[in-house]
Amino acid sequence: MNERQRVRRPGGRSARVGAEVHQAVIDLINERGYGNFTVGQVAARAGVADSSIYRRWGSLETLLSDVVLTRLNAQSPMPDTGSLAGDLRTYAANVAREITGPDGLLLVRLAVALSSKGQQGLEAGEELRAERTRQLQSMLDRARERGEDAPDALGVLDHILAPMYIRVLFGMEITPDYVDGLVDRML
Repeated sequence: MNERQRVRRPGGRSARVGAEVHQAVIDLINERGYGNFTVGQVAARAGVADSSIYRRWGSLETLLSDVVLTRLNAQSPMPDTGSLAGDLRTYAANVAREITGPDGLLLVRLAVALSSKGQQGLEAGEELRAERTRQLQSMLDRARERGEDAPDALGVLDHILAPMYIRVLFGMEITPDYVDGLVDRML
């Protein structure tokens, strides 16, 4: 490696700046709502140059997509309980907890809003769906390797996740019994 190449350290300055920018986005959405702030305002709130945001994310839509993906992935790791039923129950409970948590509704609304914001928004929405599908697919593939009859990822999205997202969007309660019922019907 030559002197001009830098080694990226996880948890270093780059991670700190990313976390500060993400928090600035969440704060601005909470204060002003989606679509009511600019990259420059995010940069000012995070204490970074707006050119840093453009260099790293390219656009506001890409940044917003990254915020949603990062928050959802951090809060809903893919479980490996040894059975499909256990994995689905744990995963569904994690998703329910994440979308009913302090920033949950904000993240769901942000994901929906991104999907309707032109070509970049459509691409960001597709990236969100692709990441969620990829995560689910890894869990379902493990179940098949154990010899279990697993549904496809779209089925899990349609029959477990979508009903929970709809309930959150319409201010309806999500109880553990409701979540278990979704999994039971899927299986």
